[in-house]
Amino acid sequence: MQSLFKGVLTAAALAVSAFGFGTVEAQTPPGVLVVGQIAEPKSLDPAAVTAVNDFRILMNIYDGLVRYKDGTLEVEPALAKSWTISDDGTVYTFKLREGVEFHDGTPFNAEAVKYNFDRMLDENHPQHDTGPFPLAFFFSAVENIEAVDDLTVKFTLNAPYAPFLSNLAYPTGLLVSPDAVKEFGADYGRHPAGTGPFRFEEWESNAKVVVVRNDDYWAGPAKLEAVVFRPITDANTRVAELMAGGIDLMVEVPPDSLTQLAGDGNFNVYEQAGPHLWFLILNMKEGPFKDKKVRQAVNYAIDKKALVENVLQGTAEVATGPTPPAFAWAYNEQLQPYPHDIEKAKQLIKEAGAEGAEVTFYVTEGGSGMLDPIPMGAAIQADLSKIGLTVKIETYEWNTFLGKVNPGLEGKADMAEMAWMTNDPDTLPYLALRTDAWPEKGGFNSGYYSNPEVDKLLEEARTSTDQDERAKLYREMQEIVYDDAPWAFIANWKQNAVSSDLVEGFKLQPSFFLLLHDVAKN
Repeated sequence: MQSLFKGVLTAAALAVSAFGFGTVEAQTPPGVLVVGQIAEPKSLDPAAVTAVNDFRILMNIYDGLVRYKDGTLEVEPALAKSWTISDDGTVYTFKLREGVEFHDGTPFNAEAVKYNFDRMLDENHPQHDTGPFPLAFFFSAVENIEAVDDLTVKFTLNAPYAPFLSNLAYPTGLLVSPDAVKEFGADYGRHPAGTGPFRFEEWESNAKVVVVRNDDYWAGPAKLEAVVFRPITDANTRVAELMAGGIDLMVEVPPDSLTQLAGDGNFNVYEQAGPHLWFLILNMKEGPFKDKKVRQAVNYAIDKKALVENVLQGTAEVATGPTPPAFAWAYNEQLQPYPHDIEKAKQLIKEAGAEGAEVTFYVTEGGSGMLDPIPMGAAIQADLSKIGLTVKIETYEWNTFLGKVNPGLEGKADMAEMAWMTNDPDTLPYLALRTDAWPEKGGFNSGYYSNPEVDKLLEEARTSTDQDERAKLYREMQEIVYDDAPWAFIANWKQNAVSSDLVEGFKLQPSFFLLLHDVAKN
């Protein structure tokens, strides 16, 4: 197989150099799908990563107990064939599939499930030091995991927790081989072993991750022989590779290229609305954004309509608050986006005494859901200059950017771009707006927002077993956060992808993951 994959990359390089942007017959071998990724993955350990870029690979190597039903965010069986929930909503008992093995040949069973969650949640676990596990928050309600017998596992929660099943379907709930973690330790993320439709073959840094078909997959073998994930940071270079035949599929296509490719019969274009939010984190611990008036001024000053229509060319909609409208049942339709009002913004800046304030702005070169971050950053910089803020942009590669933003902005920057794609209306606010989600407490509240009422509403919403009550609580939360303006609410993206016309059976998912089990290529 090694020579095949080297041939894939050689052909891709020749295609680009020989043909530039011209459309040619695909150079990649039949049965091998080459995917243009937006960045190098950070790790292939599902418990250790947070970026959708990494998740798109992981979902094809691993399974969880449950998964999202095709085309929805509804949960269906995966490695668990069934489950029951106690009347009080605190005990979940899963019946597991028989005869499933990890890619390293070790058995999948209840002890393996227990091992996975204990590794994340128990500080005394012998492999807890293979972390950190940044999304272990998802399972903070888990009090105990018991392997009842070989094919039965029981989770006991400390309180009813409505998003539990949805979080199990998220990549943080994907299950790794205990033996592989024990063998490779902190380096496990370079040697992954799951139960999924593809098994890991090779990772050449900054060049490719190769996975090959798992012929023994419990749901039947995939149609593809292999998938090659290539990190190509520059979006225009990804487009050039696609048009030259060097890759077969790419996601997060630049708006101008999407229009071009849609008119070319050699490509399939896919678009779908999803639960996405692009926003600016504002540092509330120090500097001008400690004052709510300045934060609100930023929301008034940014011409979000111009961003989505001109920079993003209609591939997104103006965002209203912290909850994407894709979560229709929990979305507060009474709120309207902050209008573009320069005079209102100037007035607020003057009242706050912030005229001429200098602001450091972290911008990323690319990344999961970040759309067109450098042009967006430049447009935002220009808008804020109109209200007297002097904005200094610092630009970083995606993983470097996350390494600066996730630990918190204190002492470094006043604001930073960010995007989240989530599986439940609980996820983003719980992990990034609660007081207990400040970075030093293990969360992603990098701007240090704190409002006790928001904390209370989020805790009540995640423990309610009544969806109507949850919706009411989330709508109240949105109103408070909208007014407090800890973020500048910019855009909700309509995700996209483009493939060559040789690719069959591909679909976008509202989860933003790439599910390739049913994909074929001539």
